[in-house]
Amino acid sequence: MTEPRDKNLLEEGRAKADTSTGYTVIQAYLKTLDGSPGVYRMLDRQGEVLYVGKARNLKKRVSSYAKPNGHSARIGRMIASTTTMMFLTTKTETEALLLEQNLIKQLKPRYNVLLRDDKSFPNIMVTKDHDFPRIAKHRGAKTLTADYYGPFASAGSVNRTLHQLQRVFLLRNCTDSDFSTRTRPCLQYQISRCSAPCVGYINDADYGELVLDAGRFLRGSSTDVQKALAEQMGEASKKMEFERAAALRDRIKALTNVQQVQGINPEGVHEADIVALHMEGGQACVQVFFIRANQNWGNRAYFPRTGSGADAAEVLEGFLGQFYSNKTPPKQVLLSDAVENHDLVEQLLSDKLEKKVELLVPQRGEKADLVAGALRNAHESLARKMAENATQIKLLVGLKQAFQLEEVPQRVEVYDNSHIQGTNAVGGMIVTGPEGYMKSAYRKFNIKGDDLTPGDDFGMMKEVLNRRFRRLLKEDPFRKSENWPGLILIDGGAGQVSAVCEIFQKLNLHDVPFIGIAKGADRDAGKEEFYRPDGSKFALPFNDPVLYFVQRLRDEAHRFAIGTHRAKRSKAQFVNPLDEVAGVGAGRKRALLLHFGSAKAVSRAGLEDLKAVNGISGALAKTIYDFFHDKG
Repeated sequence: MTEPRDKNLLEEGRAKADTSTGYTVIQAYLKTLDGSPGVYRMLDRQGEVLYVGKARNLKKRVSSYAKPNGHSARIGRMIASTTTMMFLTTKTETEALLLEQNLIKQLKPRYNVLLRDDKSFPNIMVTKDHDFPRIAKHRGAKTLTADYYGPFASAGSVNRTLHQLQRVFLLRNCTDSDFSTRTRPCLQYQISRCSAPCVGYINDADYGELVLDAGRFLRGSSTDVQKALAEQMGEASKKMEFERAAALRDRIKALTNVQQVQGINPEGVHEADIVALHMEGGQACVQVFFIRANQNWGNRAYFPRTGSGADAAEVLEGFLGQFYSNKTPPKQVLLSDAVENHDLVEQLLSDKLEKKVELLVPQRGEKADLVAGALRNAHESLARKMAENATQIKLLVGLKQAFQLEEVPQRVEVYDNSHIQGTNAVGGMIVTGPEGYMKSAYRKFNIKGDDLTPGDDFGMMKEVLNRRFRRLLKEDPFRKSENWPGLILIDGGAGQVSAVCEIFQKLNLHDVPFIGIAKGADRDAGKEEFYRPDGSKFALPFNDPVLYFVQRLRDEAHRFAIGTHRAKRSKAQFVNPLDEVAGVGAGRKRALLLHFGSAKAVSRAGLEDLKAVNGISGALAKTIYDFFHDKG
């Protein structure tokens, strides 16, 4: 999208001094608008963005809000709350659609459809910059010289496919550095998942044939590959090469397993995403199935926020715009429902792919059957989600009653620390809400306090809470976002609670409820004691569902903190002091280690010895020597 023209930036304006709201306020803006395409924002009296919309014709679109009646209940509420509008014109309608989706993701307005889980998908990558290409999982930007196949719906689905493909095509998955340093085959060869090109067990021509076969399979020519393997197995049997015939038989079975795991493999749909929407009770589920090379590469369920009651066409259009904002669309997108601006969405996706993309709502045939299957999955997924949410909401209501809160918490944050005698100390925060664990909101804190006594749990908790809420106050001083917790649970007793009280007093936070959780005297689960900020403590009945809920939350926080600590400790074990020396990259580090045998030996080496290493200049040798010897 090109930058909007400065001359098209219309005056934002403010509501009149009488703080009037609704259609009369909107009417006042009509005289400043023309028929340009663009994006508009509707704001309430506190300046919070209520809605972001696009328009082919701004004046015509805004005028539809300037009428006192004829609106749905949702639009009526939105208009009644509006005190200010903001406008931005664009050169094209497609630009307006793209800008609208970017602003929705950034501002998260109450009345817009919002996709809350927008992660990228993994692909299978076959490299092209090596005589013996490797096959591996890849996620993120496609910057390497390689062929990419995907997307797959999850890491699990791509891993299963990769394992089977390695059994079929025997391609290596090791890094180039591992490949170049091996002197004997690795375990992958021993379990028949690699042809061991690293030690010359296969030549580059035969290995190249395996790479071509893998590419043909991933592009949809699986029957050709199976036929070729079957012919090779027959020839081996005739020549009485029974070991080779058995190995080919196992590869054919593995290839068949890949096809069976994929489930539905449509004959008439080579490349498409199937997007089906089911709505019920003000909630929505969108199921996305990925069809590539006539193969089903998995599916994923999404539960977008419906913007306080948007209809199916608006929900699906909002979902498509946000879903493909960081993904490459296929040549066809099969939909369960029509979208409002079919031509605009189609143009947006075509621009993204740089080829023609078709949006279809099939009514009959194989494509309609595929959409019906996705729609059935959407219905079942939403039913499960609603049942889970109902249970979760009951537990949150139970928290309100058990801890005497003013309202049901919509966001619960749980904190825990982990360390070994003060080393590699980390703090962890997990979050839960009406829809369960909010994994994207989890946070880890590397403890930085130099003045902390090793193992000072109270000091660590102070640092974590101080950093968390200082940042939150800076980002959202008026507490308009959903990032403010309705309840904080601290893993610890009176000491930890006192530490939190001290931090909250410094930050002038007096209305964020928090409770400390400590195991009883005999440290048995089920006898937890709860500490309030006033120093009092209490317990819940042994069989109370809220107690079990709190135990699960504490265990999840402990698991997250322990996992973060272990990852930090593991990383620290492999830190090499040579990594900190300016000018020493991977190649020179390898040369130094090969020459001296270890980083410790490098640190003891004399200046002349360092100069003798291949690739180490006199100036760099001096830099390395000074790094290890001029510490004072």
